[in-house]
Parts: sequence; C-alpha cells; structure tokens
Amino acid sequence: MAVDHEQVQADLVANHGHVPVMRDRVTDLLAPGVEALGRDAVIIDGTLGAGGHTEHFLTVFPEASVIGLDRDPYALAQARERLARFGERFVGVHTRFDGVGEALARGEGPAFEAARAGGVAGALFDLGVSSMQLDQEERGFAYRVDAPLDMRMDPTLETTAADILNTYSHGDLARVLKDYGDERFAGKIAAAVLKERQKAPFETSARLVELLYATIPAATRRTGGHPAKRTFQALRVEVNSELDSLTQLIPTMAQILAVGGRMVFMSYQSLEDTIVKKAFKQLVTSTTPPGLPMDLPGTAPDYRLVTRGAEKATPAEQEQNPRSAPVRVRAAERIATDQAPPAADTLAAWRAELDPTTPPTTDHDDAKDANR
Repeated sequence: MAVDHEQVQADLVANHGHVPVMRDRVTDLLAPGVEALGRDAVIIDGTLGAGGHTEHFLTVFPEASVIGLDRDPYALAQARERLARFGERFVGVHTRFDGVGEALARGEGPAFEAARAGGVAGALFDLGVSSMQLDQEERGFAYRVDAPLDMRMDPTLETTAADILNTYSHGDLARVLKDYGDERFAGKIAAAVLKERQKAPFETSARLVELLYATIPAATRRTGGHPAKRTFQALRVEVNSELDSLTQLIPTMAQILAVGGRMVFMSYQSLEDTIVKKAFKQLVTSTTPPGLPMDLPGTAPDYRLVTRGAEKATPAEQEQNPRSAPVRVRAAERIATDQAPPAADTLAAWRAELDPTTPPTTDHDDAKDANR
C-alpha cells in the first residue's frame, strides 16, 4: 500500500503538534503483517502514551484496529479523547504491557475477537518514559526541575522514588543504581543518600540533584553528562519494574502474533536493548541439537529478524526531534508455528483458563477503572 507519509505528517502536526519518534519507519516495518490480514488486522500499541503512533496506524491502515495498552491512566484518558473519532477501531486498556496476553484473552468486542481468531498482525512497544510524562513536571521524571520524587507511571503503585531513597539499604540502593543506571559511583551515592536521609527524608528532586552534584567527581561531571541522569533512570526503572515487565513480555508476544505478523521494539537505553536483542536471538534460533544436517520436526525457528541490528533515527529526525537520538529499533516477524501453536490456539487456551467470575475487559469498564 502506498502511503503519503508527508501528507499524514502534515495532518497530525496540524492537529496535535507532535510527531512520534521514527513513526514512518515503524509503520513501514509493521505494514506487511497488517496488509496481509486486511480487515482482520489488529495492531497492539503496547505503550499507547498520548496515542500518536496509534493515530498514525489508524490513518494509514484504514481497515485495521488498534488495541492500545498503557499503565498510565492520565495518558490513557488523553489517548481515548484523541482517538474517539475512530470508533470501535480503537480500544484502550489500562494495563502494563506484559499483561497483553490476559487483555486479549479477556477482552470483548470486535478487535479482541479478531485477535483471538487470527492472531495479532503487528505490535509496537516504545519503551521507557514518554515525552508526555517527562513534560508533566509534577510526575517527577525530569531532573532539571524541582518536583516530588514520584516517578510512578501508574499512580496506583505504592512505591515511589522517594520511598526507595528513604527505605532501601545501602546494598540494595547501590545495586539499583549500578544495575539499572550503570552508575560508576553507585556505592558512593548510596552512602551519601543514607547519610543525608538521617537529617530528613527525601521528598523532591532538587535535593537529590544537589547531592549528586556534590558526590560525583567534577571530572566525571564535565565529561559524563548531567550527574543525575543515571540515578534518575535507575530509580524510574526500579519503581516501575520496567525490565522485569519487558523480560516477561517478549515470550508472551511471541505466542500471539499471527504468522506474518511483526513486533517492533524501540529502546532508549542499553539495558532495554540488550534484553530485546537476546530475546530475539533466542526466537530466531533452531532448537535442533548441534551437528545435525537439518532441523528436526518442531525445532525450526518460528521467527526471523526484520532489522539488521538496531536501527537509529535519521540525522534529520534527530535534528528535528532531539529525543529521538538515543532510540534503537529492532523488529522480528513470525514465519512459522513449529515451536509454538498458532496464536488462535494459544489465546483460546488462555481464555479458557480465566476465572469465569471475573468480568471481561471492555473499553467502557476500563475507562472507569483507569480514571479513579
């Protein structure tokens, strides 16, 4: 299908003033699977945000439906309003993206029924914190403004970044900073936090940023970027269990794509990209014992890589939108059902296992839950 990307971009900018990162390239990567299923095509936008990618998909794929997932009820409410004109072609669900399997098994309506009947045509996961969340200063994701140390993508979560700083032991805090932020001075920072919190609990970001400036050596500050960058990333990942969710997501998604369907991941830091890279490598590898001349039945890989390594935004896009600079995009396509049953069989089995007393997911009911 020939898509006039320039015209669609002009329309979206005119309406909302923002173009999602690598929108055109992501759309092209998903197109073969979506076009193959035609009217039955269902796309999962697992990180819905404000709905920019989804709006583009619904515009350029006029026969497809999109099921959008987001753990942030504020983002979900905004996306629902933005996408209301598409009617039943869009459904929003309040859940973490690793809840995609249960969402599809439990959901009611044409989009869910199509996904259960034929599998998912395409899926996008735009990882990390969204531009909208960064711009909402009161959420505490940005270190350049003084704000509450919250960092919860879903405000129903109990633990905030402040809770971590005020309650974790030295060892646990140092582990978080090292493992999730790749922070060289994790132990030193953890010690400084424990000493400082004896005076008063941490509540806002300015005090933490001041501590980081004082703790990280001046030579490192001059060459290593903003001294708070790694610590804020680590706290956010810990608060939202981001890497655990991603690790659980990919095997689930691999079972519910239709043959010919594709999943696309956009990573903004090396921890995420490494998880995606390793999971994709496993999906495209035969399980036949080494040394045999051919794949045994049921051991051939169900997937192939679509991207060669990780793709980056073009220099032009990086100049226009600096937030696209760190993104790394990887895509894989389901080509067979040798190692796992067809998506329809998998979703039927999951649906049969659901608690019959639990009501199904609908966009209307979920809207009430997400906005409490």
